[in-house]
Amino acid sequence: MTICIIPARGGSKRIKNKNIKIFNGKPMIYYAINLAKNSKLFSRIIVSTDSLKIARLAKKYGAEVPFKRTKKLSNDHSTSTEVILDTVKTISSENIKYHCCIYPTAILTQSKDLIKGYKRIKNTKADYLIPITNYDYSPLRPLKKFKKHWIKFIYNKYKRKRSQDLPDLFHDTGTFYFYKTSSLLKNKGNLPIKTTFLMIDRIRTIDINEPQDLKMAEFQYKLLKKPK
Repeated sequence: MTICIIPARGGSKRIKNKNIKIFNGKPMIYYAINLAKNSKLFSRIIVSTDSLKIARLAKKYGAEVPFKRTKKLSNDHSTSTEVILDTVKTISSENIKYHCCIYPTAILTQSKDLIKGYKRIKNTKADYLIPITNYDYSPLRPLKKFKKHWIKFIYNKYKRKRSQDLPDLFHDTGTFYFYKTSSLLKNKGNLPIKTTFLMIDRIRTIDINEPQDLKMAEFQYKLLKKPK
């Protein structure tokens, strides 16, 4: 059995009620639930939340909310891994071979991404799959401010290199993950050695933390929906 877990707590400091913020006419969490449903991969789609309002919306759009998340796992310092571990243990993990964590902000992710990710973790016999994309600017050439008026390179080794000569580096998209459940429980959320990846076009990724990120997401969403 493969299940989907969507972590969606009620509190959000930088964007109030981010997980149910209206985006293109629908609350944000709608897109994650719809994404999971359209993939047809999951026996269960479970939302972990401490918010009654989010729970009502999740059920409205076709997800389960079998329990209310504890206060201990609903603060600013709780990690998604802790939430996933708690959910898997609470619902009993015996028959769950794989699970997928989808974030409510995965509004640019497509069901084909989930299908490809699921096939890849199975075919490679990996324990963990992370969607990744390339940086738009190499992180090897960062600058930092010092004193009042000055800046300098952090890594002198790379300061004179052309960007095209720097090694290709990637970051996770922060949209979804696949995990072999037995490995999650064994490693307690630590990154296992057998971790594979799925490349995602950068135009279909965005990390929504600030109000300006929402505006950029709306622009990207409309761009992707334009007929080709």
